[in-house]
Amino acid sequence: MPSTHDLIVLGAGSGGLATAFRAARHGARVALLEPGELGGTCVNVGCVPKKAMWFAAQMADAQQLARSYGFDVEPGPLDWPAFVARRQGYIDGIHASYRKRLDEAGIEVVPAHGRFENEQAVVVDGRRLQAPHIVIATGAHSRQLDVPGFELGIDSDGFFDLQACPRRVAVIGGGYIATELAGVLHALGAEVDVLARSHLLRGFDAELTEALAQSMREQGIGVHGHCQARGLRRDEQGLRVDCGAAADVANKTYDSVLWAVGRVPNSSDLGLDEVGVARDADGHVQVDAMQDTTVPGIHAIGDVTARPALTPVAIAAGRQLAERLFGGRDDAHLDYDNIPSVVFSHPPLASVGLDEDSARERHGDDVRCYHSRFRPMQLALADIQRKALMKLVCVGDEERVVGVHMLGPGVDEMVQGFAVAVKMGARKADFDATVAVHPTAAEELVLMG
Repeated sequence: MPSTHDLIVLGAGSGGLATAFRAARHGARVALLEPGELGGTCVNVGCVPKKAMWFAAQMADAQQLARSYGFDVEPGPLDWPAFVARRQGYIDGIHASYRKRLDEAGIEVVPAHGRFENEQAVVVDGRRLQAPHIVIATGAHSRQLDVPGFELGIDSDGFFDLQACPRRVAVIGGGYIATELAGVLHALGAEVDVLARSHLLRGFDAELTEALAQSMREQGIGVHGHCQARGLRRDEQGLRVDCGAAADVANKTYDSVLWAVGRVPNSSDLGLDEVGVARDADGHVQVDAMQDTTVPGIHAIGDVTARPALTPVAIAAGRQLAERLFGGRDDAHLDYDNIPSVVFSHPPLASVGLDEDSARERHGDDVRCYHSRFRPMQLALADIQRKALMKLVCVGDEERVVGVHMLGPGVDEMVQGFAVAVKMGARKADFDATVAVHPTAAEELVLMG
């Protein structure tokens, strides 16, 4: 028998949940379909457990720093299984909170996969649900490569299944996931090589990504560019990576190989072609500025689209969509300009706005950049030579700040406030007129000459 709702949401990741909660707040009758755990990638095998491991890695670094400061401590390894249990307990708490909120909001949760029957109906476990609005929020999954021995490695999901730190690890890839997990594994005791096709973190400011790569090398992480992994094989000494001309890693063996070669949208088993929802060549659902697909009444948000694959982006887009559909705000939509992001590398890299190359492509000779390279006090006290880097990208005679880029301890927490300034159109003069907080690393951004 048909079941009628005002909104059906496919996927209970961060974006799908945000859409459902906001729509229900406006009185919509919502069905939320999710065959897996509530919270999707972010909560279960993404942001949350990743940040937990990053915190653990920070504690490992802090032990070394404390010893350099003069504390009588002997750095020790992480009790990995105990911390995994603690991490899972935290995630279980998030699941419980979601279940409580969904129940309070009157949202019907269907723990199964849904498939389009037509543009206003979804079939799930033999049941037909219909609604005038359906949101695709099914996220993405790790890319699998058709190369020999791919199955001998693990992906980011497999990383969270580890019960101990591998001794020797190759991380294949150069994006967010590769860079972050390489830093975590190294801090927790592994010997790590990063094998990237070109360089780290394409799309971020090149000056900062090169500085990060140099910092990682100084810490003992091997960062190898121009490595196209063509397969894995195992022998009696361990795993070997076929990287073609990359002779510096050709003779190395590893205990574990982590594939971090991108993500693929979960759009292939939804019946999208049958109802006419267009996808791009990579499988992303095509949407306009209002999150509408090519079929009226069908919308999409989050990683299943080609928009920035960031949890807060999916949440914000979903909330704006629900406001437009059920909150009476006919023009509500997410502004995708000046979205801040952080790479939880070692050290972290934070960015908002245009990188220098993009700014010059858009504004030519009107671009002026300001820099500050310095040793953060907390490192200098331990006689650690690594430097932080701060960079402002400004445009025009008024020097409007169109990009803020930072690399160093604590920048992950600094960037949020500076993102507000960039979003509001701050000028370099506004930064200069702001009194510095001393002694901090953040003050460098308001003291650049």
